[in-house]
Amino acid sequence: MMTLQQFASKPETIPASTSWYLADLSEARGKQELFTKQSPQKLKVLREHALIESAVSSNRIEGVTVDQARVATVIFGRSLLRDRDEEEVRGYRDALKWIHEQGAKLPISEDAIKRLHKITRGDIWDAGKYKEQDSDIIEKFPDGRERVRFKAVAAAETSAYMRQLIDHWSRALRERWVHPLIALGAFNLDFLCIHPFRDGNGRVSRLLLLLKSYHLGFEVGRYVSIERLIEENKERYYETLEQSSQRWHEGKHDPWPYLNYLLYILKSAYKEFEERVGQVVSPKGAKTELVLAAIRRQAGEFRLADVEHACPGVGRDWIRVLLAELKKSGEVSCRGKGPAARWRYMGRKRSTVK
Repeated sequence: MMTLQQFASKPETIPASTSWYLADLSEARGKQELFTKQSPQKLKVLREHALIESAVSSNRIEGVTVDQARVATVIFGRSLLRDRDEEEVRGYRDALKWIHEQGAKLPISEDAIKRLHKITRGDIWDAGKYKEQDSDIIEKFPDGRERVRFKAVAAAETSAYMRQLIDHWSRALRERWVHPLIALGAFNLDFLCIHPFRDGNGRVSRLLLLLKSYHLGFEVGRYVSIERLIEENKERYYETLEQSSQRWHEGKHDPWPYLNYLLYILKSAYKEFEERVGQVVSPKGAKTELVLAAIRRQAGEFRLADVEHACPGVGRDWIRVLLAELKKSGEVSCRGKGPAARWRYMGRKRSTVK
């Protein structure tokens, strides 16, 4: 709660970049109703795709993955799950469903936070329980080295810190210490610094980000996966989190790098939402447009697997067909054959893809 506690003094100024983000997001929320009055079928496609992307990306950030061919079954099916990773992905799906359906009624409370953790962690022994032992935030390197990125709040103090965090959040909104979106980011940063659970804190933080966004009237997360955007900017996520957590325990940290990062993610989500609503001309063409958007986001050379990775739930054969058509129109080039082929986005042409 150290960030929200900082803001209790109602800072006189905020960074200019933050002000720009807030202005852009205010405008985007103003347009939100206009876009959500589009064809219900269009929006249904976007919601379903965002659900898949969110469940897959939020877990993938934490190293939890499932077989690409099993994604749709895990997210939408009822069949038995094969392993722990599939259980966690489906658990995240269940947590998203709870927020989507009950968001306006769900309070920001310890009980709700513990329940989100329990849903996402499944049958693990400490699901829904605060940590019982002290745990630091550790960075692991590919060569096996580790370093302590941040010393989290001690286990014995976790419950007290969480109660204060929730109280500060309520007061910040009621007394208008800062703009609600700044308070949202501050809550998110403080939650991650408290690190209340033994494992799964990142996933719960992203669910809380979504839930609080809904409370504030920013509902873009229903249609564009915020988790996927965070995954695509994962390096910056960890970089700003480390920058803003330095001296957090003393209340002398700089929260703005991380807060601006979250505002950037929300702004990017609204930009993508506006583009996708305009692109999806029919429910039948929705899957095509989602794949095309993923291809056009690729930087430099990419493989079919990279597009597949960006479009969980879309079949490989469908992606192959679209790449072949884009190659004919000159929008992409190809070097090599088969799964090892390297593709490159050449720029938008007058594509014949329907």
